Amino acid sequence: MPKMKTNRSAAKRFSKTGAGKWRRRQQGMRHILTKMQRKRQRRLNKLALVDQANAKALDRLMPYA
Repeated sequence: MPKMKTNRSAAKRFSKTGAGKWRRRQQGMRHILTKMQRKRQRRLNKLALVDQANAKALDRLMPYA
């Protein structure tokens, strides 16, 4: 059986933690940041975890991560 391919768009957006959970970037930090409060920008700049409901789909997209 041939090797499975990793979805390259998912590989650029998500990474796995040491505990096996998926890490992602927060949305809303691309443009129009001048009207956003600095406190909110700092909060959105941190990484977040993917919900368990979507984690199974990521396991299928990236089988070797």
